[in-house]
Amino acid sequence: MATKAPAAGDAEAKPAKGKKMLIIILAVVILLVVAGGAAAFFLLKKQGADDESEADAAPAKAAKFDPKAPPTYLPLENMVVNLADPGGNRFAQVGITLQLDSLATGDAIKAYMPGIRNAILIILSQRTTEELLVVQGKEQLAADITAEISRQLGYEGKRNNPIQAVLFSSFIVQ
Repeated sequence: MATKAPAAGDAEAKPAKGKKMLIIILAVVILLVVAGGAAAFFLLKKQGADDESEADAAPAKAAKFDPKAPPTYLPLENMVVNLADPGGNRFAQVGITLQLDSLATGDAIKAYMPGIRNAILIILSQRTTEELLVVQGKEQLAADITAEISRQLGYEGKRNNPIQAVLFSSFIVQ
């Protein structure tokens, strides 16, 4: 019987140690959660203040053009459209690449891409062969495309237009 008594004492000692260990682990976890929450609060608070100061400074940054920074280009898929010539048997195949001020503008344009492609196709289909074969007609087409994309992005009439140029990568009229 003497052998059973120490075993019972050990059994009582082990749960007490287990409970103490559980309490210590629980306290450490709670401490880590509280510390993580406090760190997240301070980081988000600081980031929110930075975003507000960037929003205030954004017009000043957008107004400046850095000639040393490489431009951002966004190529669009080639578009084929019937032209507005009498008889309707003339068409144009046009490849367009947009020169933008930033990658963020490219992401915004991608979000509006179906509407932008539709608008470009409508603008192209209203042109005649004679209009598209002269330099002034191509320049006017580029200006109209820039204005339409700017309108869809909400930059209509604003000075800080993120679309710097409409470039034609291919231009075939048949």
